[in-house]
Amino acid sequence: MKVFFLGIPVDALTMSETLEKVDAAIRNHHHINHVVINAGKVVMMKKDRQLFNSVVSCDIINADGQSIVWAARFLGKKIPERVAGADLMEEIMKLANEKRYKCFFFGAKEEVVKKVADLYANLYGNDIIAGYRNGYFTNDEELDIAKQIAENGTQVLFVAITSPKKENFLYEYRDILRNVNFTMGVGGTFDVIAGVTKRAPRWMQNNGLEWFYRFLQEPKRMWKRYLFGNAEFIHLVLKEKFHLK
Repeated sequence: MKVFFLGIPVDALTMSETLEKVDAAIRNHHHINHVVINAGKVVMMKKDRQLFNSVVSCDIINADGQSIVWAARFLGKKIPERVAGADLMEEIMKLANEKRYKCFFFGAKEEVVKKVADLYANLYGNDIIAGYRNGYFTNDEELDIAKQIAENGTQVLFVAITSPKKENFLYEYRDILRNVNFTMGVGGTFDVIAGVTKRAPRWMQNNGLEWFYRFLQEPKRMWKRYLFGNAEFIHLVLKEKFHLK
């Protein structure tokens, strides 16, 4: 079931329902491209048509931010719960361990992505690691990277690159990656797993304050994004609610 939120078809799925779809796709050798949206990405999509097209073409669109769930309810549309990309990745890795699915990690700095691959190899065994590659590359290298990922038996691909680059990469090379059963962007999740940055406490996540926790860690870099981005998101929601121009 899709819920149209500010023109974006968001899937009204719980975490467990999302996992069932992911598992079914891998089991049946289908392909699913997954994406999450939060307030910041919604604002970006309104300004960036390429990003908008890359997102709405995905097979599953989950609400990553608690603000999306609350704003949707304010607009009379029900999204059952937040399905955070970081939490979904953790659950998929547990699934990969159980079913022996092969995972590829793409993005972040070399030392970070290597640490993520090593951590999961030590936790679940080397046979579920299809490979890894850092997120620093030129446009001319993109095609070869996509082919490398597709040609080594990857079943699950996690892409830890900033928006809109990760969404556009997965859209641009969707045909080459067709044999990869599940692809998803995970933003800065590799940094969290590797211990480079910390994730907000659960109570802050549940109360829609994860953005504030990130701001406290990097105030100089994040203040403008959150100050203007959050204000613009609220403006978009109020425009929709009250049919403003």
